Amino acid sequence: MDVCKPMYPTLKHDGLLAFEMSPREVNAVLASARTLQRAAQTGTTQPLLRGKNLGLLCEADDDDAALFRRAAVELGAQVAHIRPSLSKLSTPRDVQHTARVLGRLYDAVECQGAPLALVQQLGNDAGVPVYDGLASQDHPTAYLADLLGGDTSAADNRRFVLQAVLLSTLA
Repeated sequence: MDVCKPMYPTLKHDGLLAFEMSPREVNAVLASARTLQRAAQTGTTQPLLRGKNLGLLCEADDDDAALFRRAAVELGAQVAHIRPSLSKLSTPRDVQHTARVLGRLYDAVECQGAPLALVQQLGNDAGVPVYDGLASQDHPTAYLADLLGGDTSAADNRRFVLQAVLLSTLA
């Protein structure tokens, strides 16, 4: 029996996801987050990212890393924590080579705490979505959680927005 898969918006990405979303895209992400919110409340969450492998490139296993991991794993994705060995002093060739390897291993990469220039270079060369602190409290998508509403906590709303963005870029 086929299970109907909900439709999620597709956010375009050219390597690094800058998240300058149009009002239409914001509304679509919020609608998807509300769908995920209702599914969690009724216990009908589906592993829509089953088979996806995500890389989490960060030094510390802090709250932002835990939020990203939980959001992805709840949707069925596998998340690998990668300790960064690159820095702003890395040669462009080293960064390009690393980006290409990451692009072969993962369907997307979340970079937390890396210099913006390094994340941009990874995004240019990886061939997969590269997020720049998507799970951080300062990321533009964090503010969408305040618009979500509902009876769930602010932390849960943040997770649903993250999941909506992941689905819109990976599903």
